[in-house]
Amino acid sequence: MDEITPDVRSHLETLRNRFAELEQLLATSEVLTDQRQLRELSRERRRLQPLVELYSQLEKIEQQIDEAKELLDSGDDELKELAQTELSEAETALPQVWDTLKPLLVPRDPDDDRDAVLEIRAGTGGDEAALFAADLLRMYQRWVERKRYKWEPLSMSEGELGGVKEAVIAISGDGAYGQMKYESGVHRVQRVPATEASGRIHTSAASVAVLPAAEEVDVTIDEKELRIDTYRASGAGGQHVNMTDSAVRVTHLPTGLVVTCSDERSQIKNRARAMQILRTRLFDRALQEKEQKEAAVRRAMVSTGDRSAKIRTYNFPQSRVTDHRINLTIFNIPEFLAGDIDEMLNALVLADRSERMARLAKQSS
Repeated sequence: MDEITPDVRSHLETLRNRFAELEQLLATSEVLTDQRQLRELSRERRRLQPLVELYSQLEKIEQQIDEAKELLDSGDDELKELAQTELSEAETALPQVWDTLKPLLVPRDPDDDRDAVLEIRAGTGGDEAALFAADLLRMYQRWVERKRYKWEPLSMSEGELGGVKEAVIAISGDGAYGQMKYESGVHRVQRVPATEASGRIHTSAASVAVLPAAEEVDVTIDEKELRIDTYRASGAGGQHVNMTDSAVRVTHLPTGLVVTCSDERSQIKNRARAMQILRTRLFDRALQEKEQKEAAVRRAMVSTGDRSAKIRTYNFPQSRVTDHRINLTIFNIPEFLAGDIDEMLNALVLADRSERMARLAKQSS
């Protein structure tokens, strides 16, 4: 295994001290009564806990190695044999623990622990693009069900033939954003549409955006900067929807962002959902501006920022899904679209982590 340098050990000690400090802070009345501070410190503690536990385990193994080496110098043959066995086991375990600990030292996005907001929009390809967008929506919903996360539709615009023009979904679960954020981008499908009589393969696309969910304490919205319009919902929903001004359109005047919501029959519920979407988009906008200032760093990582980039192709004739950023191909479209996407998600996380580790190693050399 590579050497644990004094700088790395010093950094680990600092993180352990910070973990102990967090334990104390989270027990104080000042933090317990401040919801924002409580949430942020709890997230930080949760991120540090596995790292601190592994470091303690590593130190324990190092101590076992030192003690075993001391016993080897004793004159007792029986003790020497026992010490040699313990030394061998400890020297085997040490690099395994270090290899598990090392990736946790890579600086991570503090927003990875947040809930996520998933936005899917049909792109080029007409009805076929809307059908593909509906396939992606079901794929993510099934994945969410496998993870036992919470799935809450915020806004839905359906197309013809059972397709989806646009969908906005809130996904709640520990680390949902960190697991899903690499899904942002253009997803392309190559298949024979159900409406194609000649059997010709068509190419269409849908765009996916995964945003870190914002909470009220993250974004302050001045009511004076909003224009809120109500109107009668159209489309599916029955007479009651069409005869009441339940649909809501919220315009954020400083940025020009517009959010509409008409899924609920209650104007109050539609307004609450529209504000939730607006808050998340404003939060994401601030994050995007921050990331643009760090463009050189972002280019060295798996892209999550350029949502116009084609990131994945779903080729039905060959039953393959290819992610173009990491050149990974999975040959089982039915299972993939049934929500079995963890292999792809984990590979993207590992690729990004590997690039971060390589960059850190280069900087420290």
